[in-house]
Amino acid sequence: MPLSLTNACAPTLPLALSPQAAEQVADLRASGGLCRYATSDRAAIRRDDERDADTPLRPAFVRDAEKIMHLPAYNRMSGKTQVFSFRANDDLCRRGLHVQLVARVARDIGRALGLNLDLIEAIALGHDIGHTPFGHAGERFLNDVYHERTGRWFFHNVQSVRVIDVLYGRNVSLQTLDGVICHNGEFEQQVFETSGLADFDTFDRVVEGCWERGDDAIGRLRPMTLEGCVVRVSDIIAYVGKDRQDAIRAGLCDESSFADGLGGAYNSWALAAFVTDVIEHSLGKDRIEMSPEGFAEMRRAKRENYEKIYGASEVNGEFSHEVAELFARLYEHELEALRCGDASAAIFRHHIEPLGRHLGHYGARYDWQDDPDQCVCDFISAMSDDYFMATCEALFPEARELFPRRTYFDGGIMP
Repeated sequence: MPLSLTNACAPTLPLALSPQAAEQVADLRASGGLCRYATSDRAAIRRDDERDADTPLRPAFVRDAEKIMHLPAYNRMSGKTQVFSFRANDDLCRRGLHVQLVARVARDIGRALGLNLDLIEAIALGHDIGHTPFGHAGERFLNDVYHERTGRWFFHNVQSVRVIDVLYGRNVSLQTLDGVICHNGEFEQQVFETSGLADFDTFDRVVEGCWERGDDAIGRLRPMTLEGCVVRVSDIIAYVGKDRQDAIRAGLCDESSFADGLGGAYNSWALAAFVTDVIEHSLGKDRIEMSPEGFAEMRRAKRENYEKIYGASEVNGEFSHEVAELFARLYEHELEALRCGDASAAIFRHHIEPLGRHLGHYGARYDWQDDPDQCVCDFISAMSDDYFMATCEALFPEARELFPRRTYFDGGIMP
């Protein structure tokens, strides 16, 4: 991106480090070590210390990243909406690419600050692994029916921890799981300070509090590591400009739609400006921080995205009521299959049985009978967009008339 390209809403925000900060980063990299606030591999805390011992080839957080990437749930993210659904356009970002983009941004920041890049990568790759089909709209639809039935709350970051820690029992470190649950990019902050969390007993109470109290608990989450703080701010940096590029590709907006005047180039500007801002104001500190100007611009851009993009995407827009109804109907159908013990139902064949086989390798089991509502949530949230649509079309024939037919011709979408 040419340095002369200016954001009309933040014209003075630097796109490169100051000479003093650049020198400090260069010295830190030349030393080859971690900064004193970084998380060392030796500090990794696991539920089972007898498993997954650290080795020179596979340090603690390398193991975490690899465990996450080899989960079936990780693979399914490539078929889940980031923002736009029902589009026959392979250039639009899916959730599987989004987590990689977050990892890339977070590693850039973490390298400059001297943090543990393996822990950053593990958190970033796992942070959305529990996300629903159809993005945040799907998350809202599933939460509505789950909360109505149980009084509990569904959030994708809490489900991501459940997927890694419970459904697949992967013995991932506390530091990674904490970063995953604390990532929520809907709660932006100018300063991120660590929580002091140090044990699984406390963490388990935090997780349970999120299920029980919802936003009240979610809004109070703070990562226990600076690496988790970096991923949290990087989540917003990674999507705020990328979503604008996708909105333009999808025909929802054009290059002149946004107040900053950058159009799709906002993504390049944001990656330079926000990463620079975070590094400049966090170097040598025990917290992750943005300048008032950088934070104000991030909030402004995100607010503009809500006004012009997120509320108008298909599942939030014209299909919202119908898709929400399908989530509720599918939920009831799967719950009834559990009540009847119908072993031929997809929830058994495609969900309960595979998880049981996987957990059996570690001497564990999937206790779906203890909480059928949670089991249904596990199943629906694990679905890709295409699997959700195929399931609804098989169960509810009228759904075949609702979902647009995808095509790479005729404008990219066929009604």
